[in-house]
Amino acid sequence: MNTIDAKLLARMFLAGAKNLEVKKEWINELNVFPVPDGDTGTNMTLTIMSAVKEVNNLEDVQMTSLAKAISSGSLRGARGNSGVILSQLLRGFTKGIRDLEELDAVALARAVDKGVETAYKAVMKPKEGTILTVARGVADKALELAEDAEDLQTFLEDVLEEGRRVLAKTPDMLPVLKEAGVVDSGGQGLMVVLEGAFDAFMGKEVDLTFDGGESAKVVKITPQAEADIKFGYCTEFIIVLNKEFTAEDEVDFKAYLSSLGDSIVCVADDEVVKIHVHTNDPGLAIQRALTYGSLSRIKIDNMREEHQEKLIKDAEKIAAQQAEEAAKAPKKEVGFISVSIGEGFGQIFRDLGVDYLIEGGQTMNPSTEDMLNAISKVNAEHIFILPNNKNIILAANQAKALTKDKDIIVIPTKTVPQGITAVINYVPEKSVEDNEKDMTEEITRVKTGQITYAVRDTHIDDKEIHEGDIMGIGDHGMLAVGKEVAAVAKETVEQMVDDETELISIYYGEGFTEEEAEKLAGELEEQYDYCDVEVNCGGQPIYYCIISVE
Repeated sequence: MNTIDAKLLARMFLAGAKNLEVKKEWINELNVFPVPDGDTGTNMTLTIMSAVKEVNNLEDVQMTSLAKAISSGSLRGARGNSGVILSQLLRGFTKGIRDLEELDAVALARAVDKGVETAYKAVMKPKEGTILTVARGVADKALELAEDAEDLQTFLEDVLEEGRRVLAKTPDMLPVLKEAGVVDSGGQGLMVVLEGAFDAFMGKEVDLTFDGGESAKVVKITPQAEADIKFGYCTEFIIVLNKEFTAEDEVDFKAYLSSLGDSIVCVADDEVVKIHVHTNDPGLAIQRALTYGSLSRIKIDNMREEHQEKLIKDAEKIAAQQAEEAAKAPKKEVGFISVSIGEGFGQIFRDLGVDYLIEGGQTMNPSTEDMLNAISKVNAEHIFILPNNKNIILAANQAKALTKDKDIIVIPTKTVPQGITAVINYVPEKSVEDNEKDMTEEITRVKTGQITYAVRDTHIDDKEIHEGDIMGIGDHGMLAVGKEVAAVAKETVEQMVDDETELISIYYGEGFTEEEAEKLAGELEEQYDYCDVEVNCGGQPIYYCIISVE
């Protein structure tokens, strides 16, 4: 058999997907960081499952419809960097086959090469020693052998063998892989898909029933429960300065606002100061603000009243009314979507004016489809997306590319504290372009340390790690390893603080109490008496605490 038709290709694709689903946990184990969160095998599996669903829904399998199903399904279902790259490989491959009835070695080689070309273009800074390198090795070998290939089985075997050879060399290209003693997990995932597909080509019986996948949850911002509302008025305004607003003024005004309420945001620019506070007496905040200049964009919401009104109405009627109002309401100029983890972080983003949250983040990387769902629910001309995780940025950019009726701006936030800083530094009076520039610049000033536990033994960044150890993971690697959360947290902060540090923020999550966080804050205040130290509830799973330094 020297050609592959649409029906066989569909079976090969499904078999490759099944092989990936079966081996996803093994692929997860190859990740360099032994963190108990959304990993490569899981992300690649959930990505390809979206395409599997589309393929299984086809009534008449033709090459054109199959190509569309694989491409559309994987693009929309893509999550995590490895998943997005896999979706781009499939997208390029299907472009190369959609107009053909059968595939021979030459057609396969050209389509695989097209897939690699598409994937490399999708990544801003391609890194060798990854899934891209393995895919390039497969494509180059296929192009080398295709013209003279007389036997498709031998051709595919030789191409697969080259893929395995390149995969085995990935530790030599990325020192971090060599130190951990693993090959690239994304490259291994790709080979698992190709090997499963080859089994189907050879006629091997494969169980093609699938478990399916889970989506992240898109959450519209709604008021708090009244019992949780300590301060009833959400108060926001802009101070248009008529004199210099010094660093001392900022400290004094923040302290004054703290005496009135909580959820305080005070961000100063050269000409304006943005204020947000929850208080029971908005007038006092406004009176003090008038001593610095004139006020603009004053907005005071009675949060208790809003909650009571919500309770009166039937839930279904509320949903219908909101949909009707959204359709009739004039489109906002600017909206915000943020990925978040934990109720505490969610409340912070609510207070800062984010329109929709996508719950998922580190523990469940949202897909491109999840992003598109959120975008569809925000009635705004320009929408800022805060991925808040380096493994979600590609999916956000893919959603941006698939959105035609709205201007999507992806701020490349790699951690939740960066996302908070980004939205705090948004100034309504500035243009979208200036805000994008300022927000992107400000997040570079935020360092983040995340405290969690190891799920397996490994060696990384010259540190020996054993299962159950507490780890402090920074923006660029492992910062601390130990047996106690507080001790590791302090060592992590020590690695991040420098002479320019002004603020240390502790966000406590599951497994770390408010009391423990306050005790840690007190110790950090003593050690770094030139810094402000804040404690907030993050409520995040898996990470005992997330600490930012700015």
